[in-house]
Amino acid sequence: MKVLPFKIPKPENVTLYIQNYEGESFYEKLHQHKEIQISVIIKGEGSYIIGDCVGEFKPNDIFVIGEDLPHVFKRDIAYGKDTKMITLFFSKNAFGNTFFSLPEFEHFHSFFDNAVLGFEVLSNKKKLAQILSEINTLSKYEQFISFIEILNSISRGEKHTLSSLINLKKYGDAEGKRMSDIFQYTMNNYHTEISLHQVANIANMTPNAFCRYFKQRTNKTFVNFLIDIRIGSACKLLTKNNDLNITEISYKSGFNNLANFNRKFKAIKGVTPSEYRKKH
Repeated sequence: MKVLPFKIPKPENVTLYIQNYEGESFYEKLHQHKEIQISVIIKGEGSYIIGDCVGEFKPNDIFVIGEDLPHVFKRDIAYGKDTKMITLFFSKNAFGNTFFSLPEFEHFHSFFDNAVLGFEVLSNKKKLAQILSEINTLSKYEQFISFIEILNSISRGEKHTLSSLINLKKYGDAEGKRMSDIFQYTMNNYHTEISLHQVANIANMTPNAFCRYFKQRTNKTFVNFLIDIRIGSACKLLTKNNDLNITEISYKSGFNNLANFNRKFKAIKGVTPSEYRKKH
């Protein structure tokens, strides 16, 4: 199976394709595809990369990912192996080239415009999660009605854009494999010391060439990408592990200097680790 591009294994003449990802079947490799996807997290927690955005997911989180936008969801088995995500795949032209141009769907334009960069749904999450979790049990006609209801709710609700415009590009197979290997290695080893030489070797490049390559394709340096993942891990530990102090969380997240951890955390989250723990 090619890592990038990834072909959704849907049957012919299917306009809406629903896929359940559970436990070991969670697809944890960086990939992109022609279809737009709407994904809801039913169970489990973990990390995601969507375009150049690194973040954390938890139950009832809903994400919309546009056509050819690279992404990966990696479950965190420390918070249980029982992970489940339901994803709805579709294409804008699946119902005809002019279907969504009808005046009745004018407010859907914001959905498709925002999907290009990927976004997280912030409004009506519980209602949408329930609709998405039940959609596979419906008839084809009922699925279509639910699909329009989902688009309507998301289009009218609040959203948080994830990726940045500069990151939009389509990876070729070889380049996609290389980026996937880099992301996979980093997400598996962020809690240890990772040198540029180590990750450059994975990319089969010199450190200098790798730094330029990574920055051009992700809109951030590898060091900043690594810090984003480590801060995401720290946030989870701060809210889930009250028995750990700040120093312990710092080291478990891959920082070997407490002062540096506090400085980086506040720069990204706007508050200190202690303030973040109290707030959440």
